[in-house]
Amino acid sequence: MAGPSRREVLALGAATAAATLLPSRVFAASPTQTPLYGLSAFGDLKYAVSFKNFDYVNPDAPKGGTFNFAPSSWVFNQNPQTFNTLNSFILKGDAPPRMELCFDSLMASALDEPDSSYSLVAETVTIAPDRNSFTFKLRPEARFHDGSPLTAEDAAFSYKLLKTDGAPDFSIPLAHLADAIADDKQTLRLVFDGKQTERLILSLIGFPILSKADIEANGFKGGMRPLLGSGAYRVGKVAAGQTIEYERVADYWGKDLPVNRGQNNFDRIRIDFYLERRANFEALKKGDVFFREESVSRSWAIDYDFPAVKEGRVVKREFPTEKRPRMQAMALNQRRDRFHDIKVREAIGFCFDFEWTQRNFFYGLYQRSQSLFELSDYRAEGKPTAAELALMEPLRGKVPEEAFGEAVMQPVSDGSGRDRKMLGTASRLLAEAGWKRNGAFVQNDKGETLTLELLTDEEVFSRVLSPFVENMRAIGIDATFRIVDTPQYQRRLSAFDFDLVVVAFQFSPTPTKDDMEQFFHSRSAAMPGTRNYAGVADPAVDALIDAVGVAKDRQSLVVAMHALDRVLRARHDWIPNYLNANHWVAFWDMFGFKEPKPDYAFPVETLWWLDKDKAAKIGKA
Repeated sequence: MAGPSRREVLALGAATAAATLLPSRVFAASPTQTPLYGLSAFGDLKYAVSFKNFDYVNPDAPKGGTFNFAPSSWVFNQNPQTFNTLNSFILKGDAPPRMELCFDSLMASALDEPDSSYSLVAETVTIAPDRNSFTFKLRPEARFHDGSPLTAEDAAFSYKLLKTDGAPDFSIPLAHLADAIADDKQTLRLVFDGKQTERLILSLIGFPILSKADIEANGFKGGMRPLLGSGAYRVGKVAAGQTIEYERVADYWGKDLPVNRGQNNFDRIRIDFYLERRANFEALKKGDVFFREESVSRSWAIDYDFPAVKEGRVVKREFPTEKRPRMQAMALNQRRDRFHDIKVREAIGFCFDFEWTQRNFFYGLYQRSQSLFELSDYRAEGKPTAAELALMEPLRGKVPEEAFGEAVMQPVSDGSGRDRKMLGTASRLLAEAGWKRNGAFVQNDKGETLTLELLTDEEVFSRVLSPFVENMRAIGIDATFRIVDTPQYQRRLSAFDFDLVVVAFQFSPTPTKDDMEQFFHSRSAAMPGTRNYAGVADPAVDALIDAVGVAKDRQSLVVAMHALDRVLRARHDWIPNYLNANHWVAFWDMFGFKEPKPDYAFPVETLWWLDKDKAAKIGKA
């Protein structure tokens, strides 16, 4: 999943001299003891201190209207099918997507740069000489929705709260935060323990700022009471599990800041929740949903021929996906002893026949995923370079030898759906791992049968992955397919109570150690609610994640990510399956938007606007 946008806000106080607001160059070389208006991981900031708006927005976009859409991405504990809490920052419960629109942060990213952040609530940031603390000057005009001032005390309280009580998305990156201190009402210091990576701060400055008074009075648990926010939207109409509306805050304190121009244009952002994707699709056809991204190739190929499309009232088109590493794969849970052996994991991978599935179910619209960092420069190719080997050689004997050859590729079948050669290889691998045929299934020397349950909450997967299950059964694995309701599925994911699941994620354009820790580090393997679904707990992998964290420039980051990709692919913790290189979207032709879309995000709900003339032409005025 891609992360939805945060508000991108940058403005200069009238009394602040531009000469004192210096852009950050290479982050490690950023000047200390100097107020900065932005930070960049490796390169110069694109936007100068005096810029008027981001290039990808229409600064004159009109305000108004309702945008009712089906979210295709979500973060934290959010769920696109139902919700039972309005607290999106804890592990417990299912929150509605886009709750983050209600909260501001210290700084925010530009969507056409891979690794930069600009001032939002914080007007400037100053780096200490030892680079272990950061001092933020907060804007005095910042306000919560009830009119109370947003102060450094609120920000300090928020960071401490998210470290102790927040979901792993927050608590893991905050592990090295030693203290958050409000020196005065407008001055916040974040102090680290010296063990943090240099780029960690770029993740933390996007965290939500909460109201200390609100949480002390009402608590930080789940429930249908929204937390007090400060962002461009606030929670409006709510029907638990069915509908949520976010209302644009007319007197939003940051609405006139330069980087807010052209954003947050709809008066209301509405999400209706459907347990079945088909019901969501029918809502688009009826005009109840205005924008929908399709995720099923069969539907994209044959279903979008309804009258409104033929009449031109609904637009069907593709947009390029983001320039961000993408992972779509099946995770084998190594917390189950029977999946510890790499040969068992590799054997299971041989049972997925992509070529047959592509021809029979996908209409040729997908491509085979090979890497966990697809569609990016971080996907390893060919043999390791000398720089990659320099990182990997100390790990020889500790990681699979396959990692030192050509980058591991997924097997290619004959397209029959029951490739005898592939299944024969899978059977041999199981036997080498000690699983011998005994009747219909294989057993180990303890007489235990090798069982596997493929868990999902999506009915559509039953058609696509049933052949995969049948191939596993053909080689002696007692494999089953189980569909559960979405809340149960989310609970089981958080508790790692599954054998195999299918997941899809987008990583940051400039991955950090904290990003990688969530998915692949020993530290996250036993922490409920992380994304380490495979249960990877390998000191060698940890060492490569450390190398990602200490990369001093983009070239060394690419090298470290290549080495990590090679080792993860050779370990067969995850089975890459398939991906789509474009967004498949359909929308009622009543909106304006600027093209091309930004390279690193696609938040239509904050960038598009209602075009009243178009709406009138299709009867939607």
